[in-house]
Amino acid sequence: MTIGERIKERRKKLGMTVDELAEKLKKNRATIYRYESNEIEKLPTTVLEPLAKALCTSPGYLMGWDKEIDIKTEPYTPETMVPIPVIGTVAAGYTSLAETDIECYELVSPEVLNDGYEYVYLKVVGDSMEPLLIEGDKVLVRIQSSVESGDYAVVIVDEEDGIVKKYVRENDTVTLISENPYYPPRPFKGKQAERVRIFGKVVESKRSFM
Repeated sequence: MTIGERIKERRKKLGMTVDELAEKLKKNRATIYRYESNEIEKLPTTVLEPLAKALCTSPGYLMGWDKEIDIKTEPYTPETMVPIPVIGTVAAGYTSLAETDIECYELVSPEVLNDGYEYVYLKVVGDSMEPLLIEGDKVLVRIQSSVESGDYAVVIVDEEDGIVKKYVRENDTVTLISENPYYPPRPFKGKQAERVRIFGKVVESKRSFM
C-alpha cells in the first residue's frame, strides 16, 4: 500500500471522518484528501508524527517501514516506558554497547518494541536522507542482520560507520538509495554485495526542536 492508502485505512478503521481527522491536525479537509490520494508524496516529520498520533499508530507504519500497530491513547508514565540508548555512530566492529558509547536514553512506548530484539537510537548525520530525515534526527533501529527489499535500514559498507539508507535487493545486486536526489544510488553487484552488512531495520524516527 501507499502512504495515502495506509492513512485512509487507519482513519476508517478508527471510524474517523475526514473532517474529524482534519480537526485533530488543525488542517482543512482538502489537505486530508491530498494526503490520502498521494498528491503529497513525501510528508515531513512535522506532519507525519502528528498524523500518526491522531491515527493511533506509528510513523513507521504510515511510511511502510513496519507492521501495523495500535498505540493506546492513554498516556504512558515514565515507569511504563522503556529506556533505549542513543548512540552517535555504529562502527563496523559493533558487537555490544559499552557505556561510553551511549550519549543518553530516550523513553519509548513498549507498544513499539518487539520481544526478543535489541534496539538503539542512532543520530542521523549528513543530508543524504533529506527531506525524510535531517541531520540530528534520531532513528529507532531494531538490530537484526537482514531486512526486506525496500526497507529503510542502517547498513555498514566495508569499514565505514553505519548509515541510514533504503535497502533494495534484486537478484544478486544490492542498491543503497538516498532520499536526497543529489546522492546517486550505490549499487553492489555479485560479490560486491557482500561488502554491505545490515546492522538493523529503521522502525521510526523522531525530531527534537530544542
